[in-house]
Amino acid sequence: MKPDLKSVLERYPSAQTYRPGDGEKLNRLIIDLMRAGRKTATCAVPEEFADDPDSCPEVGRIDIALDWNGDPALATRTLSLETISYAQMDESRIAAQGEFEDLEDWRRGYRAYYQRQGSFDPEMIFIYERFEVVEDFAAEEPT
Repeated sequence: MKPDLKSVLERYPSAQTYRPGDGEKLNRLIIDLMRAGRKTATCAVPEEFADDPDSCPEVGRIDIALDWNGDPALATRTLSLETISYAQMDESRIAAQGEFEDLEDWRRGYRAYYQRQGSFDPEMIFIYERFEVVEDFAAEEPT
């Protein structure tokens, strides 16, 4: 049986939770890419953590990626963090994010994402995170 969030947080007591994407379709795509090992990096603006500074990624910490329903999907460990501007993003960092074809595709995608959030700025700064999946909670479901 797939574990519930309470039991997952008991297993990973220092973990924070996060829900990738801003809609169910994007959430599912991102989690699928993470499961497949095609997405090993992401980025977010520091302001996303302003209301809950503890939720900002920390190197070495294991966090829990939630599906759109709020159920645990994956446990991920942060491997590295880097501060980078929108203008400094490059192809090597894009490839690790998995869902973009190239730098222009990334720029279009991130511009659209942050415009939907009402906060796009071409000078914006990101926290670029590399991570690894350490546990897939779907693997605990009966086959």
